[in-house]
Amino acid sequence: MNKEIILGGKRIAADSPTFIVAEMSANHLQDYHRALEILHAAKEAGADAIKLQTYTAATMTVDSDADYFVNKGGLWDGMTAYELYQQAYTPWEWHADLFAEAKKLGLICFSSPFDATAVDFLDKLDAPAYKIASYEINDIPLIRRAARLHKPMIFATGIARLDDIERALSVCREEGNEDVILLKCVSAYPTPYEDVNLRVIPTLAQTFHCLTGLSDHTMGATVPAGAVSLGARMVEKHLTLRRADGGPDGAFSMEPEEFKQMVDQIRILEKALGSSEYRLTPKQEKERNGSRSLFVVKDMEAGEAFTPENVRSIRPGYGLHTMYYEEILGKKASRPIGKGTPLSWNLIR
Repeated sequence: MNKEIILGGKRIAADSPTFIVAEMSANHLQDYHRALEILHAAKEAGADAIKLQTYTAATMTVDSDADYFVNKGGLWDGMTAYELYQQAYTPWEWHADLFAEAKKLGLICFSSPFDATAVDFLDKLDAPAYKIASYEINDIPLIRRAARLHKPMIFATGIARLDDIERALSVCREEGNEDVILLKCVSAYPTPYEDVNLRVIPTLAQTFHCLTGLSDHTMGATVPAGAVSLGARMVEKHLTLRRADGGPDGAFSMEPEEFKQMVDQIRILEKALGSSEYRLTPKQEKERNGSRSLFVVKDMEAGEAFTPENVRSIRPGYGLHTMYYEEILGKKASRPIGKGTPLSWNLIR
């Protein structure tokens, strides 16, 4: 898989800034103007992209209250899948305007398609990437339809076994699409910290030879920052205006101020991570002058022997290296030397 991907004009690679995605999901609460507000909030918070979800209740499931279709426990306890998706979906008639508004803001906009009709619809909007949701990673026809458009493919791996991931990537390869990012993800809302297993991120990168990232449903910014420190090149977080506004995804979403803090923390962390190559910066090289070295600490006459009383290892670092201390003891001063003189070979005979 490619180790450098261009998504909406932005480069994603091991040495690029982390690509940060604000997931709108259901947080528009079926209000178009609120959806626009979230777009603007994402831009102001420093997100690189806003992500939508493209489905209807009918393209996701069937309208049934049979036991398999009823959510048990969690935020959506008692709701049928159809009821949940009716409440959560983003109206398709909004998409073109949201894509256009994002473009005006300089914000990349893409989406998760959940069936073939959604892929075709997003293709007409010239979507710059396709994210396959965790529960769709085993939908091979869907993956194939999106992969053959040769746009970056982003996979959430929440419920995926290793063979699911390999099968999905094989389909991408068969379609000549090697622009793939795998997102570590836990399909629990919100996700308990102990279930995240961030150490899997480098494992995914090494196993599948591709870029990796995090689709995060924990509370706060600690987990995304940890993911970046382990090599995540993309971070996705749900964004809402206020959690108190409710909605299917509100309880585990970030508010704009929190999202901005997360972005700022990631950008600071990127600076601090620096390079894996052990070398001193020019400033650190200069600071070496502050290290210990050999100095004459008492006035000496010419011909006087160097002893522990008149030569010591002290700061700063303008004298001979301390490794010569034993070697110079007993040798003689070549001329008178004043206290506080850095020792050098021309002062020794």
